[in-house]
Amino acid sequence: MSTVNIPSPNGQPKIGVYVCHCGINIAGRVDVKETVAFAKTLPNVTVATEYKFMCSDPGQEMIQKDLRDGKIDRVVVASCSPLMHEPTFRRAMIAADANPFLFQMANIREHVSWVTLDKNAATEKAKALIAAAVKRIVLHRPLEKTRVPVTSDVLVVGGGIAGIHAALTLAEAGRKVYLVEKEPTIGGHMAKFDKTFPTLDCSACILTPKMSAVRAHPNIILWTYSEVAEVEGFVGNFKVKVKRKPRYIKEDLCVGCYECVEACVFKKGITKDEFNVGLSKRRPIYIPFPQATPLVAVIDPETCVQIKRNKCKKPCVDACERDAIDFDQKVEIKEIDVGAIILATGFKTFDASRISRYGYGKYPNIYTSLEVERMVNAAGPTGGEVHLQNGEKPKTVGIVHCVGSRDSKTNAYCSRVCCMYSLKLAHLIKERTEAEVYNFYIDMRTPGKGYEEFYEKLLKENVHFIRGRVAEISDWATIPEEEGKLVIRAEDTLIGAVRRIPVDMVVLSVGMEPHENVDEVRRLFNVSCSHEGWFLERHPKLAPVSTFTDGVFLAGACQGPKDIPDSVAQAGAAAAEALALIDRGYVELEPNTAYLQEEFCSGCKTCLGLCPYGAISFNDEKNISSVNGALCKGCGTCVAACPSGALQQNLFTDEQILHEIEGVISYV
Repeated sequence: MSTVNIPSPNGQPKIGVYVCHCGINIAGRVDVKETVAFAKTLPNVTVATEYKFMCSDPGQEMIQKDLRDGKIDRVVVASCSPLMHEPTFRRAMIAADANPFLFQMANIREHVSWVTLDKNAATEKAKALIAAAVKRIVLHRPLEKTRVPVTSDVLVVGGGIAGIHAALTLAEAGRKVYLVEKEPTIGGHMAKFDKTFPTLDCSACILTPKMSAVRAHPNIILWTYSEVAEVEGFVGNFKVKVKRKPRYIKEDLCVGCYECVEACVFKKGITKDEFNVGLSKRRPIYIPFPQATPLVAVIDPETCVQIKRNKCKKPCVDACERDAIDFDQKVEIKEIDVGAIILATGFKTFDASRISRYGYGKYPNIYTSLEVERMVNAAGPTGGEVHLQNGEKPKTVGIVHCVGSRDSKTNAYCSRVCCMYSLKLAHLIKERTEAEVYNFYIDMRTPGKGYEEFYEKLLKENVHFIRGRVAEISDWATIPEEEGKLVIRAEDTLIGAVRRIPVDMVVLSVGMEPHENVDEVRRLFNVSCSHEGWFLERHPKLAPVSTFTDGVFLAGACQGPKDIPDSVAQAGAAAAEALALIDRGYVELEPNTAYLQEEFCSGCKTCLGLCPYGAISFNDEKNISSVNGALCKGCGTCVAACPSGALQQNLFTDEQILHEIEGVISYV
C-alpha cells in the first residue's frame, strides 16, 4: 500500500473538504453552499466543494483527481456515518496512490440532519463538525494495514437446518468444518415437524438425507452433545475450546440397535421426552428419534441409577453385544483452530404459560403448535393420530395465532412463520379428524412463494377464519352447548361483535424467541444482540449475515424469526462470506490499534484485566505492558484507563482527540 503524502511548498498539509448532499438527506436540513463557503476559510484547506452523492463514482473521481493533481494530500468528507462509507473513500484514496488513513469523515447526516428540524442549527453543527475534522486531520500519520495468514478450517455452531446447510456448503468447497451441536442429534426444530408449508412435503424426507450427508462427509467433523466453552483469537485465527459431554456410549462402536434401550429396567420411562416436547416419556438410555444423526444412544446422567447411585444391575451393558457402554466417560475438551465461525444456534418457542388467560397448563386439551406438530407426525407419540386426552377425536378445534408475538407485553415483533404453520396445522387436523377448525388471527401474513395460494386452499376447505385477538380461554359454560368444552372468547372485527366459541381442543400458535442463554453466547463470541435478544447483524441490508466481530457470521433464526427457505438462504450466504474470507489466504487488520510508549509505562498492570481480546500481556523483565497488535481490535478501553498515558491508539491519539475538540470549541 502506498503512503504518499505530497507536501505543499511551505510544508503545510493541504486539506480537501468535500460536502455531500446525500440527495435531500443532508441538503434538506443543512445549507450545503454556506457550509462549503465556511470550509474554505479553515486553515490548511486548499479545496472545498460539494456534490450530490460523494460516494458515487463521479464523487470519488473528484477526490482522486485533486489528489493526483497535488491540490490536496489529506481528505475530509462530510457526509454519512463512517460505518457506511469510510471503506469506500479509503479505497478511493488508494486508487489515487494516497494513504487511506490521511482521511477523516464528518458525520453530518446521522449526527446532524437526521436529528433536528432546525435548518440553522443543522448548518451550524455541520460547520462545527467539519472544523473539528479539519483540525484533527493535520495530525494524521500514514498507517499500514497488517496482513495475517488465516486458518482454512471453519466452525459451525448449531446443527439445525441452517447449520447443516452451511456446513455442507463449506465442506463441498473443500474446507474442513467442525459442526458443534449441543443436543445428542442434529436436525433442530425441523426434525420435529411432519410437513412443511406450503407444499406439504415430508419434513423428514427433506431433512434426513442432508443429516446423513453431514455424517458421511469426509470434510465434516460432527460433535453432538457438545458446546463451545471458550473462544480466543481474532479473525482468521480463532482458538476454540469445545466441551464434549459424556454420552457414556462409545460412538465408534454403537450402531443404534436399540437393544440397550429395550433392556433398561425403567420400562415405562421416568422423564419427559424432550424430542416429543413432553408428550411422551423416555428411559435414562435413549435414542432421540429413529433418524437421529448420529444414530447413537445417550445415557442421561440425571436419571440413570447407575451413574447417580451406582446401584443398577446394568442390564443395558449385558444387552450390548458391541461393548459400547462406558460409565467411566468424562467431559472431554477439544481445542481447535479455525479461521471463521458461523453461528446457527436457532431459537426456542414461546412459553405459552406466560399468558395465563389462555389456560395453557391449567385446562386439558390446550396444546402448543409444536406439541401438535409432534402429534400429527407419524413417528410421534400418538402415531400421527390427533385426539383428546380421553382418546376421542376432537370435533371442533380452535387455533389461536400470535401467541407471544405482536404483543407489547410479550414480544412486539412478528414471528413470521405462525400464520403459515397455523394454516398447515389446520389442514392436517381437518385431514386427520374432519373437525371444524377455527383460526383466530390478527392479520393474515402470507408473504412467500406459494403462501397466498395455500391460504386460498384453506378457504376452500371450509376452515373458519375469525379476525380478532382472543381475550381468554376457559371452561366456564354459560349455556348447555358449552358444557365440557373449552370456550374461546374473542373479538370478531369483521362483524363488530364479541364471540364465544366452544371447542374440544385449542392449539396455541406460539412465536419464536431467542434462546434463554443468548447473553452467555454473545459474550462468548463477542457479538451484539438487538433489544429483543436476537444476534445483531452488521447492517440489516448490506451485511445481513456479518457481525461486528470480523470472522463471525450468522445463519438462520438466531438472527431473527425466519422460515426454512430463508434460513437455508442465509446459511448459504454465511458460508459464502466465510469462504471469501478464508480463500483469500490472509486478512488485513486495521491499524487503529493500541501501542505502548514504553518510557511512560509504570508497570501498574491496570490495563491487563480490561482488554476483552487478550491483546495485552506483561513483560516481567522490563516491568511494562506489551500490546499484541494482531489481537488488538482498537476498542480503546486500555487507552482510556491508562493512568500514565503510556497507552495510545493509532487514529485516536490524545493530540488528535484534543485537536478535534479544539476545532469544535474554536468554531462555537
